[in-house]
Amino acid sequence: MFLPVLQNVLVMLGYMSIAFILCKGGKCDPRHAKSLSGLLLYALGPCMIINSFLKLEYDARTLAKIGAFFGVTLAIQIAFFLLLYLLLHKRYEDAKYRILSTAAVLGNVGFLGIPLITTVFPNEPIVTCYSSVYVMSMNLLVYTMGVFLITGDKKYMSLKSALLNPTSIALFISLPLFILRVNLPDALEGMVEVMAKSVTAVCMFILGMRLSTVPLKKLVTRPFVYATCSLKLVLYPLFAYLCVAFLPCFSDVFKVSIFVLSATPSGAIILSLAELHECEQELAANVVLLTTILSVLTIPLMVLLVL
Repeated sequence: MFLPVLQNVLVMLGYMSIAFILCKGGKCDPRHAKSLSGLLLYALGPCMIINSFLKLEYDARTLAKIGAFFGVTLAIQIAFFLLLYLLLHKRYEDAKYRILSTAAVLGNVGFLGIPLITTVFPNEPIVTCYSSVYVMSMNLLVYTMGVFLITGDKKYMSLKSALLNPTSIALFISLPLFILRVNLPDALEGMVEVMAKSVTAVCMFILGMRLSTVPLKKLVTRPFVYATCSLKLVLYPLFAYLCVAFLPCFSDVFKVSIFVLSATPSGAIILSLAELHECEQELAANVVLLTTILSVLTIPLMVLLVL
Protein backbone atom coordinates (compact mmCIF):
# COMPACT_ATOMS: atom_id res chain seq x y z
CA MET A 1 0.00 0.00 0.00
CA PHE A 2 2.95 2.33 0.56
CA LEU A 3 3.82 2.60 -3.14
CA PRO A 4 0.28 3.31 -4.45
CA VAL A 5 -0.20 6.03 -1.83
CA LEU A 6 3.23 7.51 -2.56
CA GLN A 7 2.46 7.47 -6.28
CA ASN A 8 -0.85 9.25 -5.70
CA VAL A 9 0.77 11.93 -3.55
CA LEU A 10 3.54 12.43 -6.13
CA VAL A 11 0.91 12.94 -8.82
CA MET A 12 -0.62 15.68 -6.68
CA LEU A 13 2.80 17.26 -6.26
CA GLY A 14 3.18 17.06 -10.04
CA TYR A 15 0.02 19.12 -10.54
CA MET A 16 1.35 21.73 -8.13
CA SER A 17 4.74 21.76 -9.86
CA ILE A 18 3.15 22.41 -13.27
CA ALA A 19 1.36 25.51 -12.00
CA PHE A 20 4.49 26.67 -10.14
CA ILE A 21 6.68 26.35 -13.26
CA LEU A 22 4.14 28.06 -15.52
CA CYS A 23 3.80 30.98 -13.11
CA LYS A 24 7.55 31.34 -12.69
CA GLY A 25 7.91 31.22 -16.48
CA GLY A 26 5.38 33.99 -16.95
CA LYS A 27 2.83 31.76 -18.70
CA CYS A 28 0.28 32.02 -15.88
CA ASP A 29 -0.67 34.88 -13.61
CA PRO A 30 -0.74 33.90 -9.90
CA ARG A 31 -3.44 36.51 -9.35
CA HIS A 32 -5.85 34.18 -11.14
CA ALA A 33 -5.61 31.72 -8.25
CA LYS A 34 -8.43 33.61 -6.57
CA SER A 35 -10.77 32.92 -9.51
CA LEU A 36 -9.83 29.25 -9.53
CA SER A 37 -10.49 29.12 -5.79
CA GLY A 38 -14.01 30.40 -6.42
CA LEU A 39 -14.56 27.74 -9.07
CA LEU A 40 -13.24 25.07 -6.71
CA LEU A 41 -15.31 26.19 -3.73
CA TYR A 42 -18.65 26.90 -5.40
CA ALA A 43 -18.76 24.39 -8.28
CA LEU A 44 -16.15 21.62 -8.32
CA GLY A 45 -16.13 20.90 -4.58
CA PRO A 46 -19.92 20.48 -4.31
CA CYS A 47 -19.89 18.22 -7.38
CA MET A 48 -17.25 16.07 -5.67
CA ILE A 49 -19.55 15.55 -2.68
CA ILE A 50 -22.65 14.86 -4.77
CA ASN A 51 -20.70 12.41 -6.95
CA SER A 52 -19.45 10.46 -3.92
CA PHE A 53 -23.04 9.72 -2.86
CA LEU A 54 -24.22 8.95 -6.40
CA LYS A 55 -21.65 6.14 -6.56
CA LEU A 56 -22.91 4.47 -3.39
CA GLU A 57 -25.96 2.22 -3.07
CA TYR A 58 -28.27 3.06 -0.20
CA ASP A 59 -29.05 0.88 2.77
CA ALA A 60 -29.78 1.81 6.38
CA ARG A 61 -26.54 0.34 7.74
CA THR A 62 -24.47 2.38 5.28
CA LEU A 63 -26.30 5.56 6.27
CA ALA A 64 -25.68 4.74 9.95
CA LYS A 65 -21.95 4.30 9.28
CA ILE A 66 -21.78 7.65 7.49
CA GLY A 67 -23.66 9.33 10.37
CA ALA A 68 -21.30 7.75 12.89
CA PHE A 69 -18.29 8.93 10.91
CA PHE A 70 -19.63 12.49 10.98
CA GLY A 71 -20.18 12.38 14.74
CA VAL A 72 -16.85 10.77 15.55
CA THR A 73 -14.78 13.13 13.40
CA LEU A 74 -16.58 16.14 14.85
CA ALA A 75 -15.86 14.91 18.39
CA ILE A 76 -12.19 14.20 17.60
CA GLN A 77 -11.65 17.65 16.15
CA ILE A 78 -13.31 19.35 19.12
CA ALA A 79 -11.23 17.26 21.53
CA PHE A 80 -7.96 18.22 19.85
CA PHE A 81 -8.99 21.88 19.69
CA LEU A 82 -9.71 21.80 23.44
CA LEU A 83 -6.42 20.04 24.16
CA LEU A 84 -4.47 22.70 22.27
CA TYR A 85 -6.48 25.41 23.99
CA LEU A 86 -5.60 24.03 27.42
CA LEU A 87 -1.92 23.88 26.50
CA LEU A 88 -1.58 27.18 24.64
CA HIS A 89 -4.36 29.59 25.64
CA LYS A 90 -1.99 31.68 27.77
CA ARG A 91 -0.04 32.42 24.58
CA TYR A 92 -3.05 33.27 22.42
CA GLU A 93 -2.28 36.98 22.59
CA ASP A 94 0.34 36.09 20.00
CA ALA A 95 -1.64 35.34 16.83
CA LYS A 96 0.81 32.73 15.60
CA TYR A 97 -0.32 30.32 18.33
CA ARG A 98 -3.92 30.74 17.24
CA ILE A 99 -2.92 29.97 13.66
CA LEU A 100 -1.06 26.90 14.93
CA SER A 101 -4.17 25.64 16.73
CA THR A 102 -6.41 25.95 13.68
CA ALA A 103 -3.83 24.63 11.19
CA ALA A 104 -3.16 21.58 13.37
CA VAL A 105 -6.78 20.43 13.07
CA LEU A 106 -8.40 21.81 9.91
CA GLY A 107 -7.12 19.75 7.00
CA ASN A 108 -7.65 19.34 3.28
CA VAL A 109 -9.84 16.30 3.89
CA GLY A 110 -11.97 16.80 0.79
CA PHE A 111 -9.93 17.97 -2.19
CA LEU A 112 -6.92 15.83 -1.27
CA GLY A 113 -8.58 13.38 1.08
CA ILE A 114 -10.84 11.65 -1.44
CA PRO A 115 -8.11 10.59 -3.90
CA LEU A 116 -5.94 9.42 -1.01
CA ILE A 117 -8.58 7.37 0.76
CA THR A 118 -9.79 5.78 -2.48
CA THR A 119 -6.19 4.72 -3.15
CA VAL A 120 -6.08 3.00 0.24
CA PHE A 121 -9.55 1.42 -0.17
CA PRO A 122 -10.25 1.18 -3.93
CA ASN A 123 -13.07 -1.34 -3.42
CA GLU A 124 -14.88 0.56 -0.66
CA PRO A 125 -17.03 3.33 -2.21
CA ILE A 126 -18.25 4.38 1.23
CA VAL A 127 -14.87 6.00 1.98
CA THR A 128 -15.58 8.89 -0.41
CA CYS A 129 -18.73 9.61 1.60
CA TYR A 130 -16.67 9.41 4.78
CA SER A 131 -14.45 12.14 3.36
CA SER A 132 -17.48 14.26 2.43
CA VAL A 133 -19.03 14.16 5.90
CA TYR A 134 -15.61 14.81 7.45
CA VAL A 135 -15.58 18.04 5.43
CA MET A 136 -19.03 18.85 6.81
CA SER A 137 -17.96 18.28 10.41
CA MET A 138 -14.86 20.39 9.81
CA ASN A 139 -16.90 23.24 8.32
CA LEU A 140 -19.01 23.39 11.46
CA LEU A 141 -15.80 24.18 13.32
CA VAL A 142 -14.25 26.46 10.67
CA TYR A 143 -16.93 29.11 11.12
CA THR A 144 -17.18 28.76 14.89
CA MET A 145 -14.07 27.64 16.79
CA GLY A 146 -11.76 28.28 13.82
CA VAL A 147 -12.89 31.86 13.27
CA PHE A 148 -12.79 32.53 17.00
CA LEU A 149 -9.23 31.28 17.31
CA ILE A 150 -7.97 33.27 14.34
CA THR A 151 -9.69 36.53 15.29
CA GLY A 152 -9.79 36.16 19.07
CA ASP A 153 -13.31 37.65 18.92
CA LYS A 154 -16.58 35.73 19.33
CA LYS A 155 -18.52 38.20 17.17
CA TYR A 156 -17.14 36.60 14.01
CA MET A 157 -18.50 33.17 14.91
CA SER A 158 -21.45 32.27 12.68
CA LEU A 159 -23.64 29.19 12.95
CA LYS A 160 -25.40 30.34 9.76
CA SER A 161 -22.11 30.24 7.83
CA ALA A 162 -21.31 26.86 9.38
CA LEU A 163 -24.59 25.40 8.10
CA LEU A 164 -25.06 27.36 4.87
CA ASN A 165 -21.88 27.03 2.83
CA PRO A 166 -21.20 25.25 -0.48
CA THR A 167 -20.06 22.04 1.22
CA SER A 168 -23.06 21.79 3.53
CA ILE A 169 -25.53 22.65 0.77
CA ALA A 170 -23.99 19.97 -1.44
CA LEU A 171 -24.44 17.45 1.37
CA PHE A 172 -28.05 18.54 1.89
CA ILE A 173 -28.62 17.84 -1.82
CA SER A 174 -26.71 14.55 -1.79
CA LEU A 175 -28.43 12.88 1.15
CA PRO A 176 -32.00 12.95 -0.26
CA LEU A 177 -30.69 11.69 -3.62
CA PHE A 178 -28.87 8.91 -1.77
CA ILE A 179 -31.70 7.92 0.57
CA LEU A 180 -34.42 8.08 -2.10
CA ARG A 181 -32.18 6.31 -4.62
CA VAL A 182 -32.68 9.00 -7.22
CA ASN A 183 -30.80 8.52 -10.48
CA LEU A 184 -29.80 11.67 -12.33
CA PRO A 185 -30.03 11.81 -16.13
CA ASP A 186 -26.92 10.23 -17.65
CA ALA A 187 -25.67 13.51 -19.15
CA LEU A 188 -26.05 15.38 -15.86
CA GLU A 189 -24.45 12.61 -13.83
CA GLY A 190 -21.57 12.48 -16.31
CA MET A 191 -21.03 16.23 -15.97
CA VAL A 192 -21.00 15.98 -12.17
CA GLU A 193 -18.47 13.13 -12.33
CA VAL A 194 -16.13 15.01 -14.68
CA MET A 195 -16.20 18.09 -12.45
CA ALA A 196 -15.63 15.95 -9.36
CA LYS A 197 -12.58 14.29 -10.92
CA SER A 198 -11.01 17.69 -11.66
CA VAL A 199 -11.03 18.79 -8.01
CA THR A 200 -7.61 17.50 -7.01
CA ALA A 201 -5.83 18.92 -10.05
CA VAL A 202 -7.42 22.37 -9.66
CA CYS A 203 -6.71 22.42 -5.92
CA MET A 204 -3.03 21.65 -6.53
CA PHE A 205 -2.82 24.15 -9.40
CA ILE A 206 -3.99 26.84 -6.97
CA LEU A 207 -1.38 25.86 -4.39
CA GLY A 208 1.33 25.85 -7.07
CA MET A 209 0.31 29.33 -8.18
CA ARG A 210 0.44 30.58 -4.60
CA LEU A 211 3.78 28.87 -4.01
CA SER A 212 5.24 30.78 -6.96
CA THR A 213 4.68 34.07 -5.10
CA VAL A 214 6.33 32.96 -1.84
CA PRO A 215 10.06 33.47 -1.30
CA LEU A 216 11.32 29.92 -0.79
CA LYS A 217 13.78 31.03 1.87
CA LYS A 218 10.93 32.35 4.04
CA LEU A 219 8.98 29.17 3.47
CA VAL A 220 11.62 26.80 4.81
CA THR A 221 13.49 28.86 7.42
CA ARG A 222 10.76 29.67 9.92
CA PRO A 223 10.98 27.11 12.78
CA PHE A 224 7.46 27.79 14.01
CA VAL A 225 6.07 26.52 10.71
CA TYR A 226 7.75 23.14 11.29
CA ALA A 227 6.15 22.88 14.74
CA THR A 228 2.76 23.39 13.13
CA CYS A 229 3.57 20.85 10.41
CA SER A 230 4.52 18.26 13.03
CA LEU A 231 1.23 18.74 14.83
CA LYS A 232 -0.88 18.49 11.69
CA LEU A 233 0.92 15.73 9.81
CA VAL A 234 1.97 13.48 12.70
CA LEU A 235 0.50 14.18 16.13
CA TYR A 236 -3.08 14.99 15.13
CA PRO A 237 -3.63 11.87 12.95
CA LEU A 238 -2.11 9.67 15.68
CA PHE A 239 -4.41 11.28 18.23
CA ALA A 240 -7.40 10.75 15.91
CA TYR A 241 -6.55 7.11 15.34
CA LEU A 242 -6.01 6.37 19.03
CA CYS A 243 -9.47 7.77 19.75
CA VAL A 244 -11.04 4.92 17.75
CA ALA A 245 -8.37 2.22 17.47
CA PHE A 246 -9.57 0.16 20.44
CA LEU A 247 -13.32 0.54 19.88
CA PRO A 248 -14.73 -2.79 18.64
CA CYS A 249 -17.89 -1.18 17.25
CA PHE A 250 -16.01 0.33 14.28
CA SER A 251 -14.51 -1.52 11.32
CA ASP A 252 -10.90 -1.27 10.20
CA VAL A 253 -12.05 0.69 7.12
CA PHE A 254 -13.76 3.21 9.42
CA LYS A 255 -10.69 3.57 11.68
CA VAL A 256 -8.09 3.79 8.91
CA SER A 257 -10.23 6.31 7.02
CA ILE A 258 -10.20 8.58 10.05
CA PHE A 259 -6.44 8.20 10.30
CA VAL A 260 -5.65 8.86 6.63
CA LEU A 261 -8.04 11.80 6.29
CA SER A 262 -6.69 13.34 9.51
CA ALA A 263 -3.16 13.09 8.07
CA THR A 264 -3.94 15.40 5.14
CA PRO A 265 -2.15 18.79 5.06
CA SER A 266 -3.64 21.97 6.46
CA GLY A 267 -6.59 23.25 4.45
CA ALA A 268 -6.52 26.39 2.32
CA ILE A 269 -9.50 27.66 4.33
CA ILE A 270 -7.00 28.64 7.04
CA LEU A 271 -5.25 30.99 4.63
CA SER A 272 -8.59 32.40 3.48
CA LEU A 273 -9.63 33.17 7.06
CA ALA A 274 -6.23 34.66 7.88
CA GLU A 275 -6.40 36.93 4.83
CA LEU A 276 -10.01 37.93 5.54
CA HIS A 277 -9.23 38.92 9.13
CA GLU A 278 -5.65 40.14 8.44
CA CYS A 279 -4.09 37.72 10.91
CA GLU A 280 -0.61 36.26 10.23
CA GLN A 281 -1.31 35.82 6.50
CA GLU A 282 2.29 34.91 5.69
CA LEU A 283 2.44 32.26 8.42
CA ALA A 284 -0.88 30.78 7.30
CA ALA A 285 0.28 30.63 3.68
CA ASN A 286 3.58 29.02 4.68
CA VAL A 287 1.84 26.40 6.82
CA VAL A 288 -0.63 25.42 4.08
CA LEU A 289 2.11 25.17 1.45
CA LEU A 290 4.73 23.43 3.58
CA THR A 291 2.32 20.86 5.05
CA THR A 292 1.25 20.06 1.49
CA ILE A 293 4.84 19.58 0.33
CA LEU A 294 5.88 17.56 3.39
CA SER A 295 2.79 15.36 3.13
CA VAL A 296 4.46 13.72 0.13
CA LEU A 297 6.67 11.98 2.70
CA THR A 298 4.50 11.86 5.80
CA ILE A 299 1.27 10.40 4.40
CA PRO A 300 2.80 7.25 2.85
CA LEU A 301 4.90 6.70 5.97
CA MET A 302 1.91 7.20 8.27
CA VAL A 303 -0.14 4.72 6.24
CA LEU A 304 2.52 2.08 6.96
CA LEU A 305 1.65 2.36 10.66
CA VAL A 306 -1.88 1.10 10.24
CA LEU A 307 -1.80 -1.16 7.16
